[in-house]
Amino acid sequence: MSKKVGELEAKEEKSEPFAGVSIGGRLQLDYNLFDGAYNANHQGHTGSDLFARRARLFAEKESGDWDYKLLLEFAEDGAEITMARLQYRGFNGGPVIKLGKIREDISLEALSSSKYITTIERSNLADTFSPYFRWGVAAYQYFPASKVRYAIGIYKNDAFGDSGKNKNNNLDLATTGRLTWAPIQGDGKTLHFGLWGSYREMGGDTLSSAFARGEVRETSVKLADYAAGGETVAIDHLTQYGLEAAGQWKAFSLQGEFAQRQLHTSDTTSPLDGQHYNGYSVTASYFLTGEQRQYKAGSAVFSQPKGVKNAWELYGRVSGMDAASDTQGTKVTSYTLGSSYYYSPQVKFMLNLIHSKVGGPGRAALVGDEDTGNALTFRTQYLF
Repeated sequence: MSKKVGELEAKEEKSEPFAGVSIGGRLQLDYNLFDGAYNANHQGHTGSDLFARRARLFAEKESGDWDYKLLLEFAEDGAEITMARLQYRGFNGGPVIKLGKIREDISLEALSSSKYITTIERSNLADTFSPYFRWGVAAYQYFPASKVRYAIGIYKNDAFGDSGKNKNNNLDLATTGRLTWAPIQGDGKTLHFGLWGSYREMGGDTLSSAFARGEVRETSVKLADYAAGGETVAIDHLTQYGLEAAGQWKAFSLQGEFAQRQLHTSDTTSPLDGQHYNGYSVTASYFLTGEQRQYKAGSAVFSQPKGVKNAWELYGRVSGMDAASDTQGTKVTSYTLGSSYYYSPQVKFMLNLIHSKVGGPGRAALVGDEDTGNALTFRTQYLF
């Protein structure tokens, strides 16, 4: 073997682990203008902010029955691992196994990529009930004949105020499952039904007080707060479940969700032991230019229209979160009207108007006299 050929083969062998790696990312630049309850800590005066909502970079590769994906989130103070997924698809006719830092199968909207969600921010329900990405292992499978999909996983529960460890320094775990059925798919029509449930050990840690922001980021107040006017509480474990339904008819789509959480406190004499908190959301969307969202049966979520270009979308949403008990906490209802312009599959501009109402026994403690809030939000999104 010549020296030149040997050096070439050595070079190819060295670079082989990076062959076929796909690299991309997203930048979402937001401008928010808000007042009233959103800025209650500043007498409800108009506040504003300009910020990178997400700046992410990913690398992914398939190798036989295996594939991996690494997703990094960049901020001014450094980078954070959002996803680190290793996936195995080698069971013929069996489930797909994934492990690492992965997304829990909770809520249709929470499972939809931030690149493809209809509104700028997810609903109060999604932000309350989904922990998004957590370290764990899961299995899922789609059955084309019956149009049924299931997912089941076990995760480290370092969410909702839990440190991820109990008093004995053992892991607090969450067990989460989701079952969906999409009996109609294709020809511009989709019908989707789903349910999910999650049991989460909390190890006596204190439940985070704020549940939801009222669908606007970078405000001074989070509007759904179970401890407003009262106290936070230590939780032994909590359970939560949700129902989801969605339909699409050509350019029009409609989806709705309901979810409930029940607390099981460490002190069983606590007035919050057994307390239920509920959330809901309903979203309608219409493409003026006739495009149709894609339904991904393998993951049971929707994405943007394929090859979308020079397209206009109008949409509206109403969502609510009841984080109130008899003596403390707040309720928030948010109304959103919005429009998106898709310059191309990579570039999108979004404008949302949001109006929120705050109630419940803890309202005055949280927002004083500011029982409503208004916001205008704008996003420029670039995918690469």
